Amino acid sequence: MKFYEMIKNLESNINSVFVGKEEVVGDVLVCLLAGGHILLEDVPGVGKTTLATTLAKSINCSLGRIQFTPDTLPGDVVGISIYNAKTGEFEYAPGVVMNQIILADEINRTSPKTQSSLLEAMAEEQITVDGKQLKLPAPFMVIATQNPIEFVGTYPLPEAQMDRFMMCLSVGYPDKEQEIKMAMQYLNGITPNTVKPVCNAEDILGAKEEVAGVTVTEKLLNYIEEIVLKTRTEPRFKLGVSPRAMLALIRASQAKAYMSGRDYVKPDDVKSVAKQVLLHRIALNAEAKVRKESPENILKSLILEVKVPIE
Repeated sequence: MKFYEMIKNLESNINSVFVGKEEVVGDVLVCLLAGGHILLEDVPGVGKTTLATTLAKSINCSLGRIQFTPDTLPGDVVGISIYNAKTGEFEYAPGVVMNQIILADEINRTSPKTQSSLLEAMAEEQITVDGKQLKLPAPFMVIATQNPIEFVGTYPLPEAQMDRFMMCLSVGYPDKEQEIKMAMQYLNGITPNTVKPVCNAEDILGAKEEVAGVTVTEKLLNYIEEIVLKTRTEPRFKLGVSPRAMLALIRASQAKAYMSGRDYVKPDDVKSVAKQVLLHRIALNAEAKVRKESPENILKSLILEVKVPIE
């Protein structure tokens, strides 16, 4: 656990600017250490950009931001090859994806073709431009945002792309005390631009290696598998979670255990990240929608049905 104290300092550093959302910050760091990507579904103005900027500055990594609109092209994301008349050769002009932290703002406002340009990057940490494969900088993380309220002029993400996001989070409105504290910081000039780095890319990569070494027993694997199978056999679900979701739940549980100062996973680690990892991958059937069933409540009940292993 060489990098554990560094990660806790990183968490405190982000919380000092992004006020009152410790659980969200914790989930973002779990996702970062687990090598996943995040979809933030929330109304405008609750600090999604602030969160991404503060994270990038705190780990001293490059931040690429792209505001998706209906006329955004795949080349804006992955880059294009431009002909150089002097050399007579095509040269690669990097797109926004050639950064370590990517803020994909309002991803549901752009066309499916442009949305899909992120798929290879998110799944394989590489892109293909004109038949050439290019590696992306490490660590690499996509933080995409979408407004769940507006539907005019939007292109809902298909299930296959939703499955690429390890977690789906909501920041939510701050309470009264949090909002006043945020206002005081604003008046005192404390913004993401004032954030000082507490670590660098190499430190994050080292922490990710330690997370990958966190012990997951066979009993825990069976426990996770039972939860996954429950979502596939639940009659109210039109779509259960994929094998990719199971692997994401395992890695997120390892990262959660690591951030709790342990080198082994407990059932509580699994339960604490299950909703964030699984819920956005689930779809209700028509009857359940008509009855206005809550997929979150159904998922919670399914998890409670699974027998917790005794270590």
